[in-house]
Amino acid sequence: MKNVLIVDDEPSIIRLLTFNLEKEGYQVTSALDGETAFEQAVTGIFDFIILDVMLPSMDGMEVTKKLRQEKIDTPILLLTAKDDTIDRILGLEIGADDYLTKPFSPREVIARMKAIFRRLQPRVSETAAPVDNQLLQVGEIQADLANYQVTVRNEKIFLTPKEFELLVYFMKRKDRVIDRDTLLDRIWNFDFTGQSRIVDVHISHLREKIEKDPKNPEYLLTIRGFGYKFQEPEK
Repeated sequence: MKNVLIVDDEPSIIRLLTFNLEKEGYQVTSALDGETAFEQAVTGIFDFIILDVMLPSMDGMEVTKKLRQEKIDTPILLLTAKDDTIDRILGLEIGADDYLTKPFSPREVIARMKAIFRRLQPRVSETAAPVDNQLLQVGEIQADLANYQVTVRNEKIFLTPKEFELLVYFMKRKDRVIDRDTLLDRIWNFDFTGQSRIVDVHISHLREKIEKDPKNPEYLLTIRGFGYKFQEPEK
């Protein structure tokens, strides 16, 4: 049974989501403010967090940011009353996995949750360079699809769920140039109007964790005017 933390300062929303999630077989814990939510997320074990942006004591953006700083990689779905693209992008850039604007249907919340769980599952059939059916290997980078672990030069590194998903997507498509729009669609499932920095921000974070010199990457290259390419460095 998966454990879900619901954080909202409106008890009616908590009751609505709790009722529908428990019908789906989830176990639910709730909080009414950001500080309590942060403490529960750090000390408890959850498979998913549904987090309102507008909260007393600490807003949802700050909770998300602090959880990622504490290396809590639990998937986060942000809820907000604002239909603002800037807020939407900011939430995703600081580590949220998805974003939903109020009012919403409980069915849509559950569908988004299931979609995120599916994206986090290893897709063995797409493996491009398997060591075995659960591992990807490119150069000195290895991704364990079963345990969501990555080692770089024989050292384990911490990646957020979105960073892990992005790295695996690239590793499975080694030597292919992939544009930003494709990454937005396949990794974030969003079609933003206009230029978005969300891809560039995540690429930058990923380089800091996998490259010896992030300013002169060997694995994750920028192909100007086209997008990005993941390759095995030349020896």
